[in-house]
Amino acid sequence: MTLSAPATPVELLATTLFALALLHTFAAKQFERLAHRHPRHEGVFHLLGEVEVVFGFWAIVLVLTMALSAGGDTALHYAESRNYTEPLFVFVVMVIAGSRPILEAVMRTVAALSARAGRDAAPLAGAWLGLAAVPLLGSLITEPAAMTIAALLLAPRVFRPDVPERLKYLALGVLFVNISIGGTLTAYAAPPVLMVAGVWGWDSAFMLSTFGWKAAVAVLINASVAVWMLRRHLIARPGLPTDEPPARRPVPWTVTAVHAALLAGVVLTAHHPVAFLGLFLLFLGFTQAYARHQDPLLIKEALLVGFFLAGLVVLGGLQRWWLQPLVSGLEPMALFFGAVSLTAITDNAALTYLGAQISGISEASKYMLVAGAVAGGGLTVIANAPNPAGAALLRRGFLDESIGAGGLLAGALGPTLVAMGAFLLL
Repeated sequence: MTLSAPATPVELLATTLFALALLHTFAAKQFERLAHRHPRHEGVFHLLGEVEVVFGFWAIVLVLTMALSAGGDTALHYAESRNYTEPLFVFVVMVIAGSRPILEAVMRTVAALSARAGRDAAPLAGAWLGLAAVPLLGSLITEPAAMTIAALLLAPRVFRPDVPERLKYLALGVLFVNISIGGTLTAYAAPPVLMVAGVWGWDSAFMLSTFGWKAAVAVLINASVAVWMLRRHLIARPGLPTDEPPARRPVPWTVTAVHAALLAGVVLTAHHPVAFLGLFLLFLGFTQAYARHQDPLLIKEALLVGFFLAGLVVLGGLQRWWLQPLVSGLEPMALFFGAVSLTAITDNAALTYLGAQISGISEASKYMLVAGAVAGGGLTVIANAPNPAGAALLRRGFLDESIGAGGLLAGALGPTLVAMGAFLLL
């Protein structure tokens, strides 16, 4: 297969830096270990070991190199030509969804539902709801919001020091895969679906009947297997967290209602940065006015995730020269497996966006492209836009407070195969 056009020097540079960023992502855990071995330079190693920093760092290298070789105006023009709506949206929705009123409402709901399973089974039910119900809820509140809520819900239950690393990676893989496929019940919640829904005329009814119910089956299987594997570590014991919310004065329902309304407004205006940023400023003002009902906001974590996604936008914007010919040259079944594989090394929304640009693509190829893209969305941190949010919130539960790319790949492999089977066989 030949490429449709030769790559420009800038495209070759961007692809080289993109490859280096991927290698850096896989080596992030090693930088954290170097930070412990060399305290004198631990600041630099900690910075290089932050997965959320990787793509932003290499994007800066790209822009600086472009400025030196082609001029500052050219570099700025390219950087300003990118669409940063998704990074901004993920930042805003992480902060609002992770606020105390929203989380307390979710925790109390989970506690009430878990209590119906009985005292001994309540921890198992709470973990299952975090791995199954919340990812499916992502089809309504968007995947980034679901990832934030699920990660904060699961952190004290599953991602604890006494839980073996392999089981934590399994839980992380299940969470990432379930979030990726759990957003396919509607046409607006999953970034890879959003990229094609308007172009191909896919509405929420089509998504539910074609993808959503299959995804729901896979989500339930994955969550059930993970909880069964974790069952010995989820049984309530003295000193371990329970599903009971913290013993402090509850947030007034009016404050929770305002937070929920602002979150809903942000979700409804997800494609209009001016609108959702305005709502975010209103949210910040409200949290200051009612600070006694708030916990510290997730500003740092959300900013790091936004930086990661913005870097992916900058570097990914120059990968079309090899991605589009590769995607367009595959038959439907090969396209499915190719999409799963390519999603591991590039954002799945970027992959489906390129597919939407292919003229005359068959209905079978459309299905296989999107199915493969969402099925592979848990294999790496960069595979799906919400994954960096989950990594930022859960990495402290892992050894060296860093998520290893190999561990995540191993943990996500089984859930990914279940998702692939659901989309191919059901």
